[in-house]
Amino acid sequence: MMNEILIQDKKIGPNHPPLIIAEMSGNHNQSLEQALEIVEAAAKAGAHGLKIQTYTADTMTLDIDGGEFFIADPESLWKGNSLYSLYQQAYTPWEWHRPVFDRCRELGLICFSTPFDETAVDFLESLGFPCYKIASFENTDLPLIKKVAATGKPVLISTGMATAAELDETVRTARKAGCRDLILLKCTSSYPASPENTNILTIPHMRDLFQCQAGLSDHTMGIGAALASVALGATVIEKHLTLSRAGGGVDAAFSMEPEEMRTLVVESARAWQALGKISYGPTEKEQASLKFRRSLYITQDLRTGDTLTAENLRRIRPGFGLPPKYYEILLGKKVRRDIKKGTPVSWDILI
Repeated sequence: MMNEILIQDKKIGPNHPPLIIAEMSGNHNQSLEQALEIVEAAAKAGAHGLKIQTYTADTMTLDIDGGEFFIADPESLWKGNSLYSLYQQAYTPWEWHRPVFDRCRELGLICFSTPFDETAVDFLESLGFPCYKIASFENTDLPLIKKVAATGKPVLISTGMATAAELDETVRTARKAGCRDLILLKCTSSYPASPENTNILTIPHMRDLFQCQAGLSDHTMGIGAALASVALGATVIEKHLTLSRAGGGVDAAFSMEPEEMRTLVVESARAWQALGKISYGPTEKEQASLKFRRSLYITQDLRTGDTLTAENLRRIRPGFGLPPKYYEILLGKKVRRDIKKGTPVSWDILI
């Protein structure tokens, strides 16, 4: 069994309901007020953590408005933008981190971030963030992973697009640099992701292959994939959160609204609870229901010496007589005393 991981006061592992993380990303639409409203919505929905992203357009790419720096794909949510202008829209200003962090702390949320370069890690360390997340597009950036792992704090890594060999390199790098608490999040790097491309059967395989906890960073619509991941052992589920998809924003189209997040929190806890253990036979709560099983009853008044037949012996509810499996054996047997209709059959009534 994987080691339990403690982030702030929250225990993460198979013996606990999955940790639900609300990803703010760029859904604040460059409004600190909206960012703080998202924090409050996450807390009200019952999420356990809130994640932001720490970068600037300049730490992500070059200010070039053409070629491979321009998104021309007609299928992309972000078509018509240069990479630089997209990151200008989506980034969370660094001066917002402290108020967002403080509001999370007031509301009991774990607040952490995805750093996209070493300067972001240094900045987040100065604020005392309790853990780190590596995004899918950075899971092969080994220098960044070394920097994050060297903090000694828990690290969550999204696995989108990474081959098993690349993940092996990533995990080895993180552990060698000092990461003791590692969680890999199965992720499909398309937006939104389709269920048929989500492949959550990878979660237990990844857990066993890399001997660490595994979860899901989910870009599908709805909660189906997330709930199914719980049955496969996911200990962490991350979903984007927006106040309203209709309000727009760079990630709003594939983000949850607060009421959906609340449903995810409740139902994922129920799904985890329902896993229980391998169990046969009646549970403690089912003991009282045993009386509603079928059993053998006398269905006509009988006199001493009468023969049991299909007319006077039946398999009916409740369950206080002999089990139905003895029905054919008892047919043709005689009774040793007078028996009233409605008497449960027991061995001592037979000759």
